[in-house]
Amino acid sequence: MNILFASTKEQPEFWFPLLQKALPQDRFFAWPDTNGGDIDVALVATHPGGMFSGLARLKLIQSLWMGVENIVGDPELPRGVPVARLIDPGMVAAMGETVIAQVLDWHRHFWCYRQFQHDRVWKRRRQYLASDRTIGLLGLGELGGSVAAKLRALEFNVAGWSRRPKKLEAVFCSTDLEQVVRRSDALVCLLPLTGKTQGIINSRMLSLMPKDGCVINVARGAHVVIPDLLAALDSGQLARAYLDVFETEPLPADSPLWSHPGVTVTPHIAALTEPRTSVGKIAQNIERLRRGEAPLNTVDFAAGY
Repeated sequence: MNILFASTKEQPEFWFPLLQKALPQDRFFAWPDTNGGDIDVALVATHPGGMFSGLARLKLIQSLWMGVENIVGDPELPRGVPVARLIDPGMVAAMGETVIAQVLDWHRHFWCYRQFQHDRVWKRRRQYLASDRTIGLLGLGELGGSVAAKLRALEFNVAGWSRRPKKLEAVFCSTDLEQVVRRSDALVCLLPLTGKTQGIINSRMLSLMPKDGCVINVARGAHVVIPDLLAALDSGQLARAYLDVFETEPLPADSPLWSHPGVTVTPHIAALTEPRTSVGKIAQNIERLRRGEAPLNTVDFAAGY
């Protein structure tokens, strides 16, 4: 098969040696070399504009990321060509590490002690048990399930919201968003971005949370209404916000998020695609395509992910 690597973010030189080893019978091309349009599979992540218009023989679009909103939102996306999300074990593991680190930073008041050190203040905050806290997860897919298991291993209570009913061991699962938010001391957003999830963390949702909680957004920037979040921090309703994703990236230098004392900003690094752990998943889908089988983890266009 002829496979095109097209991304404005990922670098082919990191991927090609592993891809060629996993798929030795296939030919690889890096955009803008499209082999005259004779391409069977496109591997994409923030793909160049107009890319799909010249690929009439395309049989599969394989995302290099878990998020696919840029692909699904492309008006030139060829109809009838399946789009597959990448479920990368390395990324799933990294996301769990990031969420755990941020939950513990809030739970153990380390964010507060850093300020105390800066101010040369010797002061203790009240200590809580993990079992005193409920961590709410918005999204119970591959990421949510993995994060939930890690939180439960630390003896946190876990509540989770999903669009469809889900069952996870020792997790309160619900399709009622407000029911989950009301019991969540910390709220973690792991959702795909769709028309229905945009702005889901807003003044209404934040007002339902127990006081002194935190919000962790490692999904997409548009999930959070930033003025509402800042208002909740300034009023004391929220103690902390950990934001890894933003509607405009890089985050503009004049954004109030950089200097707000209640916000931790990271540059979209919660979980990066790891070629060493993801190439096997990509090769699996290409081999399925070669055998005439349906690829795994394809996008439900009605749901938007």
